[in-house]
Amino acid sequence: MPLEELKAFLKKVKGDSSLQEKLKAAAFPDAVHAISKEAWFIISADDFTNLYRSNHPELADNELEGAAGGYH
Repeated sequence: MPLEELKAFLKKVKGDSSLQEKLKAAAFPDAVHAISKEAWFIISADDFTNLYRSNHPELADNELEGAAGGYH
């Protein structure tokens, strides 16, 4: 998935409180994909994880996994 698509989705999320609430309530990584698909984007939980890792390289994999509730 191109970085541009992820950036476009994040921009849409910033301006859409309904989308923000859906993402906050997402209990499983697959839900992130379904929510993004509803908004006409194809974003996986792995895409978000990879973006987070690139912005927070100091976190170990086990810390990131714990923060994601064991899902990656």
